[in-house]
Amino acid sequence: MEEDTEEEMSYENKNKEEDEERQRAMNEHLLKILIVGDGNVGKSSFVHRYVNGQFIKTYKMTMGVDYSVKLLLWSDKEKVRLQLWDIAGQERFISMNRVYYKGAVGCVVMFDVTSSASFLSCCHWKRDLDNKALLPSGDSIPCILLANKCDLAQRVVTADSIDRFSKANGFVTWMEVSVKDNKNIGESMRRLVQEILSVQSSLDPLQPGPQDSVYPQLDSECNRGARCC
Repeated sequence: MEEDTEEEMSYENKNKEEDEERQRAMNEHLLKILIVGDGNVGKSSFVHRYVNGQFIKTYKMTMGVDYSVKLLLWSDKEKVRLQLWDIAGQERFISMNRVYYKGAVGCVVMFDVTSSASFLSCCHWKRDLDNKALLPSGDSIPCILLANKCDLAQRVVTADSIDRFSKANGFVTWMEVSVKDNKNIGESMRRLVQEILSVQSSLDPLQPGPQDSVYPQLDSECNRGARCC
């Protein structure tokens, strides 16, 4: 029995060493990704859920910026190390955004579907990113729009409004997410990383520039005859 146990341990150690060797031989991509949006929309909880697999029930305001890292085994030959920069949404911290944005290659813009104000603010966040967070080519960094708290019944922002705004302002795509229910957390980040890697590997230097910003508007505003996105 002791010999069998020793053989099993030796086999496990050998497999572990081989796995470590394979990982060292992988091509590694280092990606800095911003997480932006108004305060209290769930950005920090989103990052914690994605990195640690846990949901934080208590709210703690981000002071300036928080920083997290997640390693993805993207394929047999590639791994992706994500630097996630959780940017404070309060106005008094916004003056530092240009510093925080430097070197970013992608972004999550998040709002709360139960807060129309946080959705309307997405225009400011996207315009700020388009002005301050550019790729070496001069193009805007890839951004995904996330509608958080879709598990709540008090929803005030419709899918049609989000879809119009996302398409008009050059987002990669948009998704409904629930940090509490762990809905579309990994899927949304995988979609963003996929787009970032695609942009980086593109051989075509001529990419379309950002479109003019279109302000997000709620369906009720559209019904009053206001210009829609």
